[in-house]
Amino acid sequence: MKPLFPLGLAAGLLLAAQPAWSQQTPAAGKATLSGTLRDATTGEALVGASVFVQALGLGVNTDENGRYALELPKGTHTVTFQIIGFETRQEQISLTENLTRSPKLTAQRLQTQEVVVQGVRAEDNVKKPAMSVNRLDMKTVKLMPALLGEVDVVRSIQLLPGVTTVGEGASGFNVRGGSIDQNLILMDEMPVYNVSHLFGLFSAFNPDAVQDMTLYKGGIPAQYGGRLSSLLDVRLRDGHAADKLRVNGGIGLISSRLAVEAPLIKDRTSVVLAGRRSYGDLFLKLVPEQRDNQAYFYDLSVKVSHKFSARDRLQLTGYRGRDVFNFAKVFQNDWGNTGGTIRWTHQFSPRLVGNFSGVAAQYDYSLGVPQGTQAFEWKSSVRNLTGKADLSFLLNERNTLSAGVSGTRYVFDPATVKPLSAESIFTGLKVDQQQAGEYAAYIDNEQTISPRLQAQYGLRVSVFDFLGSGTAIYDYAGAVGQRKDPSNARVARDGEVVKRYASLEPRASLRYTLTEQSSLKASYNRTAQYIHLISNTTASSPLDVWSPSTNNIGPERGDQVALGYFRNFQDNQYEASVEVFGKTMSNQIDYVNGANTLLNKHLEGELLYGDGRAYGAEFFVKKNQGPLTGWVSYTLSRSERQIEGINAGQWYPNKYDKTHSLSVVGLYELSPRLSVSANFAYGTGVATTFPNGRFVYEGLVVPVVGGDARNNYRVPAYHRLDLGATLKNRQKPGRRWQSEWVFSVYNAYARRNAYGIYFRQNQDNPRKTEAVRLSVFGTVLPSVSYNFNF
Repeated sequence: MKPLFPLGLAAGLLLAAQPAWSQQTPAAGKATLSGTLRDATTGEALVGASVFVQALGLGVNTDENGRYALELPKGTHTVTFQIIGFETRQEQISLTENLTRSPKLTAQRLQTQEVVVQGVRAEDNVKKPAMSVNRLDMKTVKLMPALLGEVDVVRSIQLLPGVTTVGEGASGFNVRGGSIDQNLILMDEMPVYNVSHLFGLFSAFNPDAVQDMTLYKGGIPAQYGGRLSSLLDVRLRDGHAADKLRVNGGIGLISSRLAVEAPLIKDRTSVVLAGRRSYGDLFLKLVPEQRDNQAYFYDLSVKVSHKFSARDRLQLTGYRGRDVFNFAKVFQNDWGNTGGTIRWTHQFSPRLVGNFSGVAAQYDYSLGVPQGTQAFEWKSSVRNLTGKADLSFLLNERNTLSAGVSGTRYVFDPATVKPLSAESIFTGLKVDQQQAGEYAAYIDNEQTISPRLQAQYGLRVSVFDFLGSGTAIYDYAGAVGQRKDPSNARVARDGEVVKRYASLEPRASLRYTLTEQSSLKASYNRTAQYIHLISNTTASSPLDVWSPSTNNIGPERGDQVALGYFRNFQDNQYEASVEVFGKTMSNQIDYVNGANTLLNKHLEGELLYGDGRAYGAEFFVKKNQGPLTGWVSYTLSRSERQIEGINAGQWYPNKYDKTHSLSVVGLYELSPRLSVSANFAYGTGVATTFPNGRFVYEGLVVPVVGGDARNNYRVPAYHRLDLGATLKNRQKPGRRWQSEWVFSVYNAYARRNAYGIYFRQNQDNPRKTEAVRLSVFGTVLPSVSYNFNF
């Protein structure tokens, strides 16, 4: 049976509606003003900028391509184009028919005084219906103290309310008590399955290639789905309309990076190339005993933008990131992401815009021993191909409709191990390949109901098919909380629909304006997640495997509600918010004690299922303007699970639960050349499982975990202070070359935060067991880097 619904039905509805939408004209006596807003210096689209006529009380925000469409009465109007970090522009426009205006706005001189993303109005946190949304641009991120000089996108968002990590050296991040695989991370629409380099110490995103990022923790638009907790939307620089060659880069203690932006065809085609590489392996070659060892990471991105006409634009994005660790001929290990996006944007009319995309992505890893009797190679991967279409239609000055369809094909190769020589003691092993398809359709409307009341609401319909691969599938049965045995083996034909799941995912956000500077907001969203990261460790590792929902593993589903109060002060120089949230989750995955998750053909027998819940309050205060900027965020929350067979079926804290989380970020501009910064982070220690018994065997003390002991202890609280300073070199008149020195001190007071705790016999008294704290960083880490651009 083919997945004709909802994809086919929704596609038919969209295609049928398209001629009516594209030919529709404004009401009598009205005309549409439309265009695109861009940065006059870089040519980048200004997303979320404000275009309004104050005298009429009418206005819109630009979309993700910088486009806007505003329906106005015919006549002469004073139109304001306004965004933080750029000079406000006003134009007298005589509107007698549909008209296009695409101004380029000039950046304000003191960029370091802004800590919000370019193109976002200071009052958006009060005026827009969206809530649980945080935006940062790279201007802000680059001013923050960095670990060993490496500006880190992921580490910066961990300082926002509701966002935590299980510790240093942990890959990814956790949002409102969810696991790391419950975050949908998109880089120019390409899913990123592993966001870290060097086992979680650095982000997979090159800061010179990133334009901005938006984190949705709730009220997620209906356009997005597939994960339970959050969406991190990372947009790369497109260099559109670049009029000259621009180069920027940096040299640090760990790595160096370079980005080149250049026009290929004036005012039509541009390219942005960005690369980064660490050079630990180059230093290893200086040591004779380490000459054959390798330890490095790299990432490379390219983005080409071409403007066919005022109505058509094509973008091509490619990315590859890799970590490599080779220990001579003894052991080899590498992993990384590869992918690309092709996107065509077409303006059917001033009020109807379509985006049509094709996406390919892959995450894979390999490890092995290259030579000898134990020589083997182990490979694992997950890959997907996606096609999608999105339409945005300005119905009238009060309603903006969005609708779209998407389809994704997944292929999972959990593990293939093969010997590399005839003398190898390994005979080879393959965990069967799995295939799946995911299809979705959505419709969404942003509506101004009254001057005080605005809403955004929509519905997403998703279908997931677990497909056969010509291999055996099983059912699993056994005692509650125990490892389950396979049964009822049968072969599923390649492409056969073995199991189908469907979900209705309503989304809604509401804003009620109390005063010009304050509002109340509420949101609700239901989400469904059909692919899962199988990991029974506190911190995810590159060797964890992804699994689709199968005939045994059901989809995770979540419902979240949030309520918030938002207030700006002193002409939007300060903004503050308080949000409370509650989230319930079904079919959460946990593991039997001693679960084997690697090279296991019957992995599904190791899994347990149950419910999850998370609730809490987030407090956020931010200073947007002036020499001193920054924010303070505090989150009070709980995240718990109830799994049949664990803790006697009682609720227990999951490994991502952190009761308290506090972040303080300060940026201070001492002069046009010198700025300083500081971050402080505090968090409750993560929950972990300690032994609650032991036995002695031939003088060896063996700790054991038994009974209702899951996550029965917390490691010590995490806290850390980072300091930074940026010194710009003097710029000579007429010279394009600009440079700066960046100094950072990570972990300024040498806190030994616990990464993990393990148990061993006491050396003085072997009959005693002692706990040992393992820390990734136990000392101060100073760094210096040199950045340049011309």
